[in-house]
Amino acid sequence: MWRRLRTSPTVRSLLGRTMASYLRFVWRTNRVVMEPADLYELADAQLPMILTFWHGQHFLTPFLVKPHHRAKVMISRSSDADVNAIAAQALGIGTIRGSGAAGRDFRVKGGFSATVEMIRSLEDGCNVAMTADVPKISRIAGLGVVTIAKHSGRPIYPVAIATSNRILAKSWDRAAIHLPFGKAAVVAGDGVLVAPDADTATLEAARQELQRQLDLITARAEELVGRKAPPPRPRVPAPAGSTDD
Repeated sequence: MWRRLRTSPTVRSLLGRTMASYLRFVWRTNRVVMEPADLYELADAQLPMILTFWHGQHFLTPFLVKPHHRAKVMISRSSDADVNAIAAQALGIGTIRGSGAAGRDFRVKGGFSATVEMIRSLEDGCNVAMTADVPKISRIAGLGVVTIAKHSGRPIYPVAIATSNRILAKSWDRAAIHLPFGKAAVVAGDGVLVAPDADTATLEAARQELQRQLDLITARAEELVGRKAPPPRPRVPAPAGSTDD
């Protein structure tokens, strides 16, 4: 019975729209602070851009999009991700279905076609968003985001969102289930620009800089909502051949 419910288009649609309504309620009932304070003025001068964030910390990012911003987000083709895709669409965000993987699974999971669509969307003036993590390896940035930046010529801007009231799921990404009636912090990084002729070493340097900025802004967002920032972690290289999810 549970399997039938999970695969039911009606049930998925209901869950997705319910999720969107809940997230909208959470955003509206939290006191939001942004850093830098002129985040939107800085961002509007760089459009279209590639927005990226850690997996499991991304559920409130649709509310950063203003009415004049066109945006699409990359979401896995998995059946479980259908609910997330429906929620994103209900919140006015377009979707590109596909996810990162190593080796031949990159094409099987739609990573190649999704990457091409992301680049074309940027060329068309549409902002794109995606998680930075290596698939199933939390908080380690992959090469997918910087590769898209190289081929599109558009800047990457990492963002972190934290809320004072939350529950951390027991999932691989320790996803944050945000709760209402608290404080929310949105912190953006300085951005990463990748040259069109970037070689392997340059791409790796860009990946490491993206990792550094994501770690920094995540810690800062936690501080702004009243949590102690975690200690700095040692540099960890991305697995060979990895791309983002």
